[in-house]
Amino acid sequence: MPPDIQWYPGHIAKAEKALLDQLKRVDVVLEVRDARIPLATRHPRIQDWIGEKGHVLVMNRVDMISTEGRAAWETWLRQQGQVPYFANAQQGKGVSAIAHVAQKAGIAVNERRLSRGMRPRPVRAVVIGFPNVGKSALINRLLKRKVVASARRAGITRQLRWIRISDQLELLDAPGILPAQIHDQDAALKLAICDDIGEASYDNQRVAAALVDLLKSLGTTAELRDRYRLDPESITGETFMVELAQQRHQGDQARTAHELLNDFRKGLLGTLILELPPL
Repeated sequence: MPPDIQWYPGHIAKAEKALLDQLKRVDVVLEVRDARIPLATRHPRIQDWIGEKGHVLVMNRVDMISTEGRAAWETWLRQQGQVPYFANAQQGKGVSAIAHVAQKAGIAVNERRLSRGMRPRPVRAVVIGFPNVGKSALINRLLKRKVVASARRAGITRQLRWIRISDQLELLDAPGILPAQIHDQDAALKLAICDDIGEASYDNQRVAAALVDLLKSLGTTAELRDRYRLDPESITGETFMVELAQQRHQGDQARTAHELLNDFRKGLLGTLILELPPL
């Protein structure tokens, strides 16, 4: 049995401490989640960090989920009293609405300053989320130019820094921050499947088999059959990966696992959501 998935590198521990130091200067929290796994990418401490501040919930990678999945999550989140803003930060879809609502959420700050005889200042927002959920891509789109490194892998942003978006808005770019320990291994597997944690923390073959089992449980295996000409319904994810490796790569399971995960992450298996809203 492979060990549990755990990943808490030193730079994230350090970044979390630095974030807590900066939060007192922040007016609005932009929380970015992966739209494929909205619950798994919700940090357990996010509510503590938001406190009384404005909150903008960004559901990134909307291009990678189905319209039915989006509608289901939008309905459920609104029932919980939250307004989700769906975006594809890589392409810039939905970003202008996020900038507008972040600015609006901070208006009260300057109203209070004016009432005390103080001059207005730019609204200060922080972008918070797990590694690789698209925070840097979102900032680059808000700025309309590339100012922060952005790539589809975890751990690109390593330190906090303030970036002026406009005369009205400043953003604090923070590294992806994971919980100190991941107790929910189902959530940890979803993070690994979506490449939202570092590769050093998991075994590709185990994670690829878990993806097959997860798609079976969600009733969305047609994409696997269409792409690989192999039916996963009557076999386990592990057996599926063994048979797929024999069929495609002379039994090389490591190469096969890497290929399947890559196909999912690039959207080659179609628009697939890995979490449905709770009943």
